[in-house]
Amino acid sequence: MPATFPAWRHLPAGSGLPQELSVRHSSYLRTMGLSDGSDHGTQQTEALLSETRAMQLQRRDYHVERPLLNQGQLEDLGHWHSVSKTYQWRTWFRCSRARAYALLLHHVPVLGWLPRYPVRDWLLGDLLSGLSVAIMQLPQGLAYALLAGLPPMFGLYSSFYPVFVYFLFGTSRHISVGTFAVMSVMVGGVTESLTADEAFVQSLNATVDDARVQVAYTLSFLVGLFQVGLGLVHFGFVVTYLSEPLVRSYTTAASVQVLISQLKYVFGIKLNSHSGPLSVIYTLLEVCSKLPKTVPGTVVTALVAGVVLVMVKLLNEKLKRYLPLPIPGELLTLIGATGISYGAKLEQRFQVEVVGNITTGLIPPVLPKTELFATLVGNAFAIAVVGFAIAISLGKIFALRHGYRVDSNQELVALGLSNLIGGFFQCFPVSCSMSRSLVQESTGGNTQVAGAISSLFILLIIVKLGELFRDLPKAVLAAVIIVNLKGMMKQFSDICSLWKANRVDLLIWVVTFVATILLNLDIGLAVSIVFSLMLVVIRMQLPHYSVLGQVPDTDIYRDVAEYSGAKEVPGVKVFRSSATIYFANAELYSDSLKQKCGIDVDHLISQKKKRIKKQEMKMKRMKKAKKTQKQAASSKISSVSVNVNTSSEDIKSNDVEGSEAKVHHGEELEDVAASNQDVKASTMNTLQSLGLPQPGFHSLILDLSTLSFVDTVCIKSLKNIFHDFREIEVEVYIAACYSPVITQLEAGHFFDDSITKQHLFVSVHDAVTFALHHRKPSPKSPVLATKL
Repeated sequence: MPATFPAWRHLPAGSGLPQELSVRHSSYLRTMGLSDGSDHGTQQTEALLSETRAMQLQRRDYHVERPLLNQGQLEDLGHWHSVSKTYQWRTWFRCSRARAYALLLHHVPVLGWLPRYPVRDWLLGDLLSGLSVAIMQLPQGLAYALLAGLPPMFGLYSSFYPVFVYFLFGTSRHISVGTFAVMSVMVGGVTESLTADEAFVQSLNATVDDARVQVAYTLSFLVGLFQVGLGLVHFGFVVTYLSEPLVRSYTTAASVQVLISQLKYVFGIKLNSHSGPLSVIYTLLEVCSKLPKTVPGTVVTALVAGVVLVMVKLLNEKLKRYLPLPIPGELLTLIGATGISYGAKLEQRFQVEVVGNITTGLIPPVLPKTELFATLVGNAFAIAVVGFAIAISLGKIFALRHGYRVDSNQELVALGLSNLIGGFFQCFPVSCSMSRSLVQESTGGNTQVAGAISSLFILLIIVKLGELFRDLPKAVLAAVIIVNLKGMMKQFSDICSLWKANRVDLLIWVVTFVATILLNLDIGLAVSIVFSLMLVVIRMQLPHYSVLGQVPDTDIYRDVAEYSGAKEVPGVKVFRSSATIYFANAELYSDSLKQKCGIDVDHLISQKKKRIKKQEMKMKRMKKAKKTQKQAASSKISSVSVNVNTSSEDIKSNDVEGSEAKVHHGEELEDVAASNQDVKASTMNTLQSLGLPQPGFHSLILDLSTLSFVDTVCIKSLKNIFHDFREIEVEVYIAACYSPVITQLEAGHFFDDSITKQHLFVSVHDAVTFALHHRKPSPKSPVLATKL
């Protein structure tokens, strides 16, 4: 193709020159009998101007002219060269003072931002925010310890040590690390299921409560170990496989489990321990069966505390514009309930169960129970992934809102160190709380200094004030937990929104919820992740295939089924898939292509081969018959009789020589005719000459703009498409491939003598233009084909 091949033109709407546009506006107004706007009202003039501007913008078109380009010409024109790969791992082994300092700041972020902390601007906000979070942290720590099946004081430990560790290593400025309902119920499921076995408790040589504590802090150590290890190997991307519908559904199902687990404290009944699949169903059925044994005083206490908490929350929402700090409803409820319980002696008079003795002071660190590692490793990994997913999701929300960046790998390390170090101090696994994080942000928190202040406040409670809550009813803590589930319970509204927006995401939501409720939190998470990934594979295997047509007067090609104005170019079929082609859908791509083209390519090729074979057999029979005739003529000549008469011998011999010459001349003519028939047969093997139907198009263009990668199966499939369609006299071209894909095609030896870069064009329109002007002529007659 010559480089100066006539260029194509496209006419997309665009904006024009301001000066020219203003001149046309004025002339338009004058034709309408108006001035430039000084004689009429401003509103009417502005309306006319806007209407005129829209009309002018629609009429103004760009005319772009350029040579038609295939891939080879584009590489020459753009001076293409391969980009050398940079291996990041090589930088890991470089040593320098600057690199060591950068690594220190990266892994201990507090050394970077704390020396530059603006005390005057941020300290007051962080102080108020830290006190507000601590006021929430105290009741939630006590309540979530019960949820984990542990004595309340261990909830206070988990609200102190991990928070302070995250202050040193975390990169999010607004999330509140500490006890969280979902994490607590996961821990509670593990502790209660293991300690339900008396042999297990005896093997630890401890009471049931002590055994649960040992399981909890060993689990925290393992969770931290997993998180730190994954963070150091830059495995933070694993959270990308937890889609938002999956995480929201999972936390909703966990909140339902939390609610059911707290019913025993609300009704004051004793339940058996259930673990494994369907444990939630068994627990709910047992609660219903034991409702006649409900303690009325406990139910009244829980109801009153719940109503008070709800009313305070509603009041905070109404008056949040006028209050510098939200009213600490949870703390006030705990203090009031403790005072009423102590004064009215609820435990002795109404059998209301209370928290009991709370040990004051810090406890020495202990080593995790290594004999439990094998038992807890599976649960630890599930808790590690869920905790990180919740933390990084909230962290990215706040970072986007306030304009800073959260490092997912460092967040994984920071959260892991919080759980790892907390495991030595008998804490259970923690993550971040949505409700506390929102309070920390809304009350003026700017950095994790607020978290450090809240942890110091909890330290004061642990050292001096913890024993004051010994008469706190457990029903009040259950009410605190249930009321705080309101935010997660609202996520049931996702069903309606996803039904309208994306029903595949709704399917993920429903399957995750049902699996988590029925199979428990650990198995439910695994099932939901596997199901989500399977849906991705299925959607990649079932993409949308379309035949494209040209939008009139443009170089734009769209699906003819969706755009009624888009028309197929006569003689050219343009095909596109909405997904990349790889081993799982390559065969489906080929089948859909042949179906969309409207011809049975495989059947047509099969019929062509059969008729060619039949034609070859016919030619062989003709040759054999001619050979037989030739042999008969030879034997007839050799059997001529010769007389003894000399004069007559000469005459007869001359006649025989003449007849032999004629026979040899006839043989030469027959050989030439046979060779001509061979040439004729080779050129006559077209669909038309064989009496087979011809396709309604002469060129096929594959729009590969959606390809992000190719594998060996894809390359083989594309080669087969070229071969099959050329067999039925259709030339194939490729369009709109990106450079990385072209590089992969070259590495896979896709290009050869029959498929070159001349068949690859920079756009669909280039390929269509080339196909229309370079159609291979089909032979009109056998004679013409032979001459050519």
